[in-house]
Amino acid sequence: MSALEDATKIEGAFGPDVFDRKEFRGETTLSVHATRLHEVALFCRDSLGYDMLTDLCSVDHYGSHPRFEVVYELYSLANKTHLRLKCTVGEDEAEVDTVSDIWPTANWHEREVWDMMGIKFRNHPDLRRILMWEGYPYHPLRKEFPLEGIPTDVPDVAFTEAAPLAGGPFVTIPTDGNTEVREPRARHAGDIPTTATFIAEP
Repeated sequence: MSALEDATKIEGAFGPDVFDRKEFRGETTLSVHATRLHEVALFCRDSLGYDMLTDLCSVDHYGSHPRFEVVYELYSLANKTHLRLKCTVGEDEAEVDTVSDIWPTANWHEREVWDMMGIKFRNHPDLRRILMWEGYPYHPLRKEFPLEGIPTDVPDVAFTEAAPLAGGPFVTIPTDGNTEVREPRARHAGDIPTTATFIAEP
């Protein structure tokens, strides 16, 4: 059984709700309407043997509508086939059904997508932030989020000012020297012996 044959079965079972099949470098990708995503995922597991969700991520197509895309990487251990599913969600209603009840590994992946991109997963058992702290009002992987971050006042939870890295032990220093000279440990070269003497015990 190949991913191409599986894609044909999915298209036959779900009709126009599965569309835009793409083949690229031996990989098969199907786009699925978000309203049918959970059904298609269940069909992939139960009828086609895709027993592993290897990854779940999101893409921000800033300036386009619908803005967001959720990508599911599926794998069948028995058939050794890989299949990719995609669904798009709009910015105003950035929400799709969870697949954590189908593949438990989706639990943390979906939490990360919610945390970083702001896409919610309906019926997720514990949709909390996984990297940023609770109460943080932004989603740092959205394209409008500035690289330098946004100062946020959350007293007693987290500081928001720049970390005091200048002069720290893991920060390089500006110099005309090469990389070896710029390395932090070069500042303490006098403390690091250049040779070692080993004395064998009698």
